[in-house]
Amino acid sequence: MAEFLYRLGRAAAHRARTVLAAWFAVLVIAGVAFTLFGGTLATSFSIPNTPTTQVTERLQEKLPAASGGSGSVIVQTEDGSAFTEEQQRDISALVAETAKIDGVENVVDPFATEAERAAQAQQLADGQAQIDAGRAQLDQARAELDAGQAQLDAARAQAEAAGAPAEMLAALDAQQAQLDAGRADLEAGTAELEAQALPAEQGAELLEMAKEIRTVSEDGSAAVVNVVFSESQMEITQETKDAVVAAFDDASIDGVKVDYSAEISAAVPSLFGIGEVVGLVVAAVVLVVMLGSFIAAGLPLLTALIGVGIGALGALAFSGVVEMASITPVLGLMLGLAVGIDYALFIVNRHRRQLKAGYTLQESIALANGTSGNAVVFAGATVFIALLALNVTGIPFLGLMGTVGAACVAIAVLIAVTLTPALLKLAGIRVLSRKERAALDAHNTAASTGAAGNGRPESVQAKPMGTGRAILTVVAAIAGLLLIAIPALDLRQNLPDGSAEAHDSSQYQAYAAVSEKFGEGQNGTLLVVAEIPGEPTEEEALAAQTEIARTIFGAQDVAAIAPIGSSEDRTVAAFQVIPEEGPTSESTETLVHTLRDMSPLNGEYEIGVAGSASGNIDISEKLSEALPIYLGVVVGLSLLILILVFRSLYVPVIATLGFILSYFAALGGVVAIYQWGWLSAVFGVETPGPILSFLPTILVGILFGLAMDYMLFLGSGMREAYAHGAPARLAVAQGVRAGRSVVTAAAIIMAAVFGGFIFSHSTMIRPIGFALAFGVLLDAFVVRMLLIPALMHLAGDKAWWLPKWLDKILPDVDVEGASLERRHPHAEVQADDAGSAPAVAGVDGASAR
Repeated sequence: MAEFLYRLGRAAAHRARTVLAAWFAVLVIAGVAFTLFGGTLATSFSIPNTPTTQVTERLQEKLPAASGGSGSVIVQTEDGSAFTEEQQRDISALVAETAKIDGVENVVDPFATEAERAAQAQQLADGQAQIDAGRAQLDQARAELDAGQAQLDAARAQAEAAGAPAEMLAALDAQQAQLDAGRADLEAGTAELEAQALPAEQGAELLEMAKEIRTVSEDGSAAVVNVVFSESQMEITQETKDAVVAAFDDASIDGVKVDYSAEISAAVPSLFGIGEVVGLVVAAVVLVVMLGSFIAAGLPLLTALIGVGIGALGALAFSGVVEMASITPVLGLMLGLAVGIDYALFIVNRHRRQLKAGYTLQESIALANGTSGNAVVFAGATVFIALLALNVTGIPFLGLMGTVGAACVAIAVLIAVTLTPALLKLAGIRVLSRKERAALDAHNTAASTGAAGNGRPESVQAKPMGTGRAILTVVAAIAGLLLIAIPALDLRQNLPDGSAEAHDSSQYQAYAAVSEKFGEGQNGTLLVVAEIPGEPTEEEALAAQTEIARTIFGAQDVAAIAPIGSSEDRTVAAFQVIPEEGPTSESTETLVHTLRDMSPLNGEYEIGVAGSASGNIDISEKLSEALPIYLGVVVGLSLLILILVFRSLYVPVIATLGFILSYFAALGGVVAIYQWGWLSAVFGVETPGPILSFLPTILVGILFGLAMDYMLFLGSGMREAYAHGAPARLAVAQGVRAGRSVVTAAAIIMAAVFGGFIFSHSTMIRPIGFALAFGVLLDAFVVRMLLIPALMHLAGDKAWWLPKWLDKILPDVDVEGASLERRHPHAEVQADDAGSAPAVAGVDGASAR
């Protein structure tokens, strides 16, 4: 691979303008593809074969009108007074117009709904009054019959005692027949009245259980306009949502303000914002400070921007044919920028060091591409594989995130080993600062008079750390990381709701208004679907619905329940269930499981739970189940890769354990800030809550890949120094000394790029940006530069032990490209001493002899 990259770098430099034009052409093609084929990005998530999706599919089959996605428009009076009649008419007219929007199935008029409910309650009350009056009349008639019966019984007793004639007894029998007929009529009337009373009483009971479900607040100052869409929540187009928002925004009603729930107003996050710009500025400053040249600093930025442009536009071009979450291209952008800058930096830095050592331009470009470029390819391959492995979770949207991220990393690697050499050729000697060029001229002048050295890069001077210091470092680093990781034990996962949004956003205002005016539970409505066995009649179906609602209403943390429809054959009934608390609360999560565990209800009715809150809970649990499997895959991959690279068992084990420590420490930081609310003002966390459900999983893949990058760039220098005869502990010091500057710069750049997303307007992007930035800093500066060198020092020669049988079967990957340097020695070195020892070079271009 190193030889191939050497030749590739030389060819790219030779045809620099052609390579540059080719990549710009690819960028243009990606842009055209996005314009022609780009589709709609989804702002919600779904996973097939979860309990929620199964219930939703059943509804689509039996009750299509109740299976579509939904959202809410919250209207309130600006002064807190009750709506006027004119305002109510205007809102009702707007509701009717909104219902005509393409993609909208139905829009519920809150005032008409409340009026209908009041009328229904009055009708039930009037009916109950009539039933009560009828019962009173029947009771009076029954009393009169009982009195007549008593009189007749007394007369018969007297007649029989006096020996009354048969004619008198016959007359008494006739009277008895009349009383019996009257009693039969009375019982028939009672049965008829009770038959009429039963549905009324069931209706009254259902109405009582649903009294907390309101569309207009009790004070009359707020109303909820429920919008039901034709498509499922995941498939609602942004155009439909925008049309609903426009309908209400354009028809301004005096004295009325409008807010929208997250299901309607959640927009696709922008790919680039002010935070990302700040991150790039910080990265640029680091590059200028490290490289000392604006041209040299600009090359990694330019290649990274071209790479993310191709990656992001290419991913978006596929959004028309695959179901893509809105966060997917943003993750690709984050990764593409970070690794794109770093990978180009490694090659540029190596090239600059070689130029200062007296290499010719063409020779240096080819060698930098074959050595540092080889390490870049290997490091990029680890990130690529880790991200692509997200597909093993079996979760489609997460697998797609990993695939897009892997593609962006692959593009960054390809650009680093092709476009970077081309740009280095075009930049020429200007990648060095004026001071460095002047020093190089002086060196060349001295070389021409025979006064210069042999053109080798400067040797790395280092001495091993003390054993006491190593022990203290190990203890302090592990203790510190474990301490930071403690909050991760309290990790709660869910998808963000309106409460997590910025307090000045429409989503939060809508959430807060519903919580205040209607109860927090109405933000997390559950949909319960029940199967009614047999072929029920209307009366039997109503009785079953009442029984089901009564049982569910008796469950803990249920505030209200109401039937919302049934299938044509009455075998499927749907209910709206309002929990006591919001959609991301622990009590609501418990309630979802409680309801599912109640099936079959009363041993007769199978029930299922759906709705946005239920779906988010299912997604979080599915991701939690997949995380250990994926973490195991990544840890196994880490061990295999590092054994292959470092030809050691000890190094891969401590490197992997170090990654696990930095991972859980990063997760602990996320929980402390975004769930517990520590330093919330600093990071703009206005409402702490559960952690984004897929963050822990996506963090494994990304942080693992980056951790392996730093391990390769530092560890390979240690390995090479040890292989060339340096004592084990000295080799550790030389490897750290050789690679620390470039790894420091790379880590700061990555943290800056990721950190730029911490202040994104998207509540999903912010914690991901923080987790990656914090994780990179911990892994690079605590694990790779402190903990690993200290552990390596303590192990000494044993750190590089490998069973002989394993050493024989492992291929020599030569990540640092040392064999390439031997095949293509610098001309002055070759002339100086053909038998001298080859350079001990780290991947950043430092060497030691």
